[in-house]
Amino acid sequence: MRPLCALPDAVRGAIRGVLCDIDDTLSTAGRITAEAYAAMERLRSAGRLVVPVTGRPAGWCNHIARMWPVDAVVGENGALYMLHDDRRRKLRVCHALGADERTANRERLERIAARILRKVPGCAIASDQAYRDSDLAIDYCEDVVPLPVESVERIAALMRSEGMSARVSSIHVNGWFGNHDKLSMTRRLFAEEFGIDLDAERGRFVFVGDSPNDAPMFEFFPHSVGVANVRKFAGRIATPPKYVTTREAGAGFAELATALSPAATW
Repeated sequence: MRPLCALPDAVRGAIRGVLCDIDDTLSTAGRITAEAYAAMERLRSAGRLVVPVTGRPAGWCNHIARMWPVDAVVGENGALYMLHDDRRRKLRVCHALGADERTANRERLERIAARILRKVPGCAIASDQAYRDSDLAIDYCEDVVPLPVESVERIAALMRSEGMSARVSSIHVNGWFGNHDKLSMTRRLFAEEFGIDLDAERGRFVFVGDSPNDAPMFEFFPHSVGVANVRKFAGRIATPPKYVTTREAGAGFAELATALSPAATW
């Protein structure tokens, strides 16, 4: 990973938008700081698209799409996107899976969750599970005593043994049925809502994240960025980001926003 200051000036000037993880990328110790929130405002005021791409649940995404200074949000690791049309005063929602399939999956997720709780002592159902529509989130360090890496990997392995996709974030292990992920739903969002072919335009967007579940995004975007705390997952991210900030979490996100300012100097 190269330092963020190595991002070429020509690239910075051509960036059309910023896609970002939320937990431990925008947030700091579980909170969105004034510095990080203001950084989103600055980016959007400058005419750049701002899109959180998160593992957080549909219920949170409803609030984010309506209330935050963002253009849209991708939630549950790519299970859905939401966008609030301010002119029509309407929330648009797109799901990767149909309603019947999502309903049928919920009973399976409950059974798998019970098995994981039996097999991995110390883990818990994530506190935001009640607001989820398509996936299962197992808490390994948000509201429980942090578990060792071996336990975290055991949770993911149990999910995969049930035919689920599984990803490790900085706080949860998320599992779901289906082939969708953060990148596939982000592609769909950009094509359907913004008329942008993300494959053709990937060089004009930055993704910033911090953990293993961001690996597909780090790999896809040639100018992907990790906030400094991404280093704690060294060796556990299949494809690390190309650049890294000097500051951690929300402060690192604000550092990126400042770097993308036309007046930025190193």
